[in-house]
Amino acid sequence: MVVFPREIRAELDLNQSTSWEFFCRTRSVHQAKAQKLEERCQRLRPDRESQKLRRVEAYLKRINKPSIKTINSPDGDVIQCVLSHLQPAFDHPQLQGQKPLDLPDRPRRGNETRDEEHFNQLWSESGESCPIGSIPIRRTTQSDVLRAKSVRRFGRRLRRPIRRDSSGGGHEHAVVFVNGEQYYGAKASINVWAPRVTDAYEFSLSQIWLISGSFGHDLNTIEAGWQVSPELYGDNYPRFFTYWTTDAYQATGCYNLLCSGFVQTNNKIAIGAAISPRSSYKGRQFDIGLMIWKDPKHGHWWLELGNGLLVGYWPVFLFSHLRSHASMVQFGGEVVNSRSSGAHTGTQMGSGHFADEGFEKAAYFRNLQVVDWDNNLLPLNNLHVLADHPACYDIRQGKNNVWGTYFYYGGPGRNPRCP
Repeated sequence: MVVFPREIRAELDLNQSTSWEFFCRTRSVHQAKAQKLEERCQRLRPDRESQKLRRVEAYLKRINKPSIKTINSPDGDVIQCVLSHLQPAFDHPQLQGQKPLDLPDRPRRGNETRDEEHFNQLWSESGESCPIGSIPIRRTTQSDVLRAKSVRRFGRRLRRPIRRDSSGGGHEHAVVFVNGEQYYGAKASINVWAPRVTDAYEFSLSQIWLISGSFGHDLNTIEAGWQVSPELYGDNYPRFFTYWTTDAYQATGCYNLLCSGFVQTNNKIAIGAAISPRSSYKGRQFDIGLMIWKDPKHGHWWLELGNGLLVGYWPVFLFSHLRSHASMVQFGGEVVNSRSSGAHTGTQMGSGHFADEGFEKAAYFRNLQVVDWDNNLLPLNNLHVLADHPACYDIRQGKNNVWGTYFYYGGPGRNPRCP
């Protein structure tokens, strides 16, 4: 005896006593009704697809602001020059009708070398730039959003367990961190690479984290650095990025300018655009200098790139725990290990080479500093070193008179010692 699901019984006028013999005698009738069912399903599929496309288009209309100039980048990006007061940040209820703030008070610097390479992005290599009073924004396309698992999750990190001392949800780290005091900012120079990312839903990044709150639902972070993310950008270029969250990556925050939050003030830097040039193995090394700090004048968290290039700020009202200070500062690399093939990913961190290979081969951070309560840049004390899986990605700290506190980090991911 065959028993059909309730929905099919209703459509085919069958009941649980239907026998195969009866079914076969009336097969043509059932085939005709089954065909009608399939046709109905086919009509529903386009409806669902069109509903998703309508949601995507509504999001794109909201996030892509009117521009006064358009610049086509060699890597396929479209950079739009948007008037500063129309950028996505000012969709936030507490920012509507306001304009970007005046310059902040920069931290007082100690003795450090200031030899970062000039920061370049592919879109600006032709000499094009955005007019004063506007900011460059990488245009978000339909393809960008459709690569994400949903419109709601586009531009956000996936929720995952957060633990201070190890990886969570497939995320692996090689980092140094300080905690136990009150921190008002951090600074470092990071060399830029183009690590291989082997899965469309993985990424590889190198960044600074400012962290406060518990490693649970109320975690606050501010993050900035470079990343390779095929899902977010559709390619394998290293890109300058920012991120923030106030609830452990659950519902608040986003990458770059993909939600109301970060206020950009600079007309020369496109957050989310590709960085050029990059470091090469046994070749020339290219750094970007990053500094994040809390302006004592207004309390907002500012981002500086290179030697004095202000990018913009995270308004202090976005945060709960970071409203006053950070309780932890972290520097280093992170990858996603999805194990999509059943083994450890081959996604690289940094240059794809281990820390002990050293200069011109391994990735590095140098001149690590933190900002104190009195807006001074200070060297790091009581530094902790952490590599979640040293056979896959490792880290080695050092200190000298030229680079101050520094470390090499990274690795190839999957290898004979990291199966």
